[in-house]
Amino acid sequence: MKTMPENADKRLVARLLDGDRQTFDAFFNGYYPRLYRFALTRLDNDHNLADETAQVVLCQAISKMASYRGEAPLFTWLCTFCRYEISKQRKAVGRAQGDTPLNEDDPSVRAALESLLSTSSNDPYVELYQTEISRLVKVALDNLPSLYADSLEGKYVHGLSVKEIGDRIGKSPKATESILTRARLAFRDAFTALVDDEQRLSSVLE
Repeated sequence: MKTMPENADKRLVARLLDGDRQTFDAFFNGYYPRLYRFALTRLDNDHNLADETAQVVLCQAISKMASYRGEAPLFTWLCTFCRYEISKQRKAVGRAQGDTPLNEDDPSVRAALESLLSTSSNDPYVELYQTEISRLVKVALDNLPSLYADSLEGKYVHGLSVKEIGDRIGKSPKATESILTRARLAFRDAFTALVDDEQRLSSVLE
C-alpha cells in the first residue's frame, strides 16, 4: 500500500518524459494548486508571488524531470524546488525577516494532512490509496482536542498563516506555534496508531 503513490509518480514521470501532452496538462492542473497553496503560506499570502512561484517551479521541474528517481513522493520533490524559489523570491523583493517564521513541518504530518487536498486521479489504485489515507486523517483529527484539530486544519487544509490561526483561536503567534507543535505530535501519534491498527486487521483477514 505504501508503494502505490511512488509507483504512480514514476509512471507519471515516464509519460511526461515521453512528451505526452495530456499527461503534462494533468500534471500542471494537479500540482499547480498544491504548490500555490504551499507557496502562499510562506510568502505572506502574496497571491501574485505565489502564483508566479508555482508556475516557475513547475517549469523548472519539467526541465529536470529526468533526474527524478522516485525515492520520495513527487510532491515532496517539487516542494524542494519550491522552497528554493521562495528563498530567491523573498530576497528579490527585500522582504523583512523579522516576522515569526513557520517551523518546518513534520514530514509525516504534512504528507498525511495534505492528502485531504489531493485531487482525484485517473489511476484507480492511487485514488483508492488517497481515499483511505484521507479517511484515517479525518478519524485522527476527530480524536484530537478541538483546539489542536482546528489549528491543524487551519494550517494544512485552509493554508492559514500562524498569525491568522492565532487570531482565530485568540492566541499570540508564539503561543500558536507552540500549540501547532503539540498538535502535530498528537496527530502523528493518533494517525500512526490508526495505520498500525489497519495493518494488523488486514494481516488477520488475509
